[in-house]
Amino acid sequence: MPIEITGQNNNPVQTDRNTRPENSVGRSEPSVEQQNSSGRPSTADTVSLTETSAQLRSIESSLASLPVVDTQRVESIKQAIADGSYQVDAQAVADKLIDFEAILDR
Repeated sequence: MPIEITGQNNNPVQTDRNTRPENSVGRSEPSVEQQNSSGRPSTADTVSLTETSAQLRSIESSLASLPVVDTQRVESIKQAIADGSYQVDAQAVADKLIDFEAILDR
Protein backbone atom coordinates (compact mmCIF):
# COMPACT_ATOMS: atom_id res chain seq x y z
CA MET A 1 0.00 0.00 0.00
CA PRO A 2 1.79 3.19 -1.16
CA ILE A 3 1.82 6.28 1.05
CA GLU A 4 1.78 9.73 -0.54
CA ILE A 5 3.95 12.26 1.26
CA THR A 6 3.44 15.94 0.56
CA GLY A 7 5.61 18.91 1.47
CA GLN A 8 4.60 22.49 2.08
CA ASN A 9 1.50 23.76 0.28
CA ASN A 10 0.63 20.15 -0.62
CA ASN A 11 3.52 19.95 -3.12
CA PRO A 12 4.76 16.38 -3.49
CA VAL A 13 8.09 15.59 -1.88
CA GLN A 14 10.77 14.34 -4.29
CA THR A 15 11.65 10.82 -3.34
CA ASP A 16 13.80 9.84 -6.31
CA ARG A 17 17.47 10.19 -5.28
CA ASN A 18 18.56 11.10 -8.82
CA THR A 19 16.27 14.12 -9.06
CA ARG A 20 17.14 15.71 -5.73
CA PRO A 21 18.90 19.09 -6.01
CA GLU A 22 21.83 18.10 -3.78
CA ASN A 23 22.89 15.46 -6.31
CA SER A 24 23.51 18.14 -8.92
CA VAL A 25 25.94 20.14 -6.82
CA GLY A 26 29.50 19.90 -8.10
CA ARG A 27 32.84 20.43 -6.47
CA SER A 28 35.94 21.66 -8.19
CA GLU A 29 39.53 21.47 -7.05
CA PRO A 30 41.39 24.77 -6.54
CA SER A 31 43.38 26.01 -9.48
CA VAL A 32 47.19 26.17 -9.43
CA GLU A 33 46.97 29.93 -8.83
CA GLN A 34 44.62 29.40 -5.89
CA GLN A 35 46.91 26.75 -4.44
CA ASN A 36 49.95 29.00 -4.72
CA SER A 37 48.16 31.97 -3.17
CA SER A 38 46.34 30.03 -0.47
CA GLY A 39 47.65 32.29 2.25
CA ARG A 40 50.08 29.79 3.69
CA PRO A 41 52.99 31.53 5.40
CA SER A 42 56.34 31.15 3.78
CA THR A 43 58.08 30.93 7.18
CA ALA A 44 57.64 28.41 9.96
CA ASP A 45 55.15 29.08 12.75
CA THR A 46 56.60 29.90 16.15
CA VAL A 47 55.19 29.61 19.66
CA SER A 48 56.46 31.42 22.72
CA LEU A 49 55.37 30.51 26.22
CA THR A 50 54.94 33.04 28.99
CA GLU A 51 56.59 32.86 32.39
CA THR A 52 53.20 31.94 33.87
CA SER A 53 52.98 28.97 31.55
CA ALA A 54 56.39 27.75 32.67
CA GLN A 55 55.35 28.13 36.33
CA LEU A 56 52.14 26.20 35.72
CA ARG A 57 54.08 23.40 34.06
CA SER A 58 56.45 23.24 37.04
CA ILE A 59 53.57 23.15 39.53
CA GLU A 60 51.82 20.47 37.50
CA SER A 61 54.86 18.22 37.53
CA SER A 62 55.37 18.67 41.28
CA LEU A 63 51.70 17.89 41.95
CA ALA A 64 51.91 14.77 39.81
CA SER A 65 54.53 13.36 42.15
CA LEU A 66 52.32 13.76 45.26
CA PRO A 67 50.14 10.87 46.39
CA VAL A 68 46.43 11.14 45.67
CA VAL A 69 45.48 10.10 49.21
CA ASP A 70 47.04 11.24 52.48
CA THR A 71 47.63 7.75 53.86
CA GLN A 72 48.84 9.05 57.24
CA ARG A 73 45.57 10.94 57.78
CA VAL A 74 43.51 7.94 56.64
CA GLU A 75 45.29 5.69 59.13
CA SER A 76 44.79 8.26 61.89
CA ILE A 77 41.04 8.42 61.23
CA LYS A 78 40.80 4.61 61.02
CA GLN A 79 42.51 4.32 64.39
CA ALA A 80 40.21 6.94 65.95
CA ILE A 81 37.13 5.11 64.63
CA ALA A 82 38.46 1.78 65.88
CA ASP A 83 39.11 3.01 69.43
CA GLY A 84 35.90 5.08 69.58
CA SER A 85 37.55 8.48 69.91
CA TYR A 86 36.45 9.82 66.50
CA GLN A 87 33.81 12.49 66.92
CA VAL A 88 31.68 13.94 64.15
CA ASP A 89 30.87 17.65 64.24
CA ALA A 90 27.19 17.48 63.30
CA GLN A 91 26.95 21.25 62.78
CA ALA A 92 29.89 21.23 60.32
CA VAL A 93 28.37 18.31 58.39
CA ALA A 94 24.99 20.08 58.22
CA ASP A 95 26.63 23.31 57.02
CA LYS A 96 28.50 21.49 54.27
CA LEU A 97 25.32 19.71 53.15
CA ILE A 98 23.50 23.05 52.93
CA ASP A 99 26.39 24.56 50.95
CA PHE A 100 26.36 21.59 48.58
CA GLU A 101 22.61 21.88 48.03
CA ALA A 102 23.01 25.59 47.29
CA ILE A 103 25.61 24.80 44.63
CA LEU A 104 23.30 22.24 43.01
CA ASP A 105 20.44 24.74 42.80
CA ARG A 106 22.44 27.18 40.68
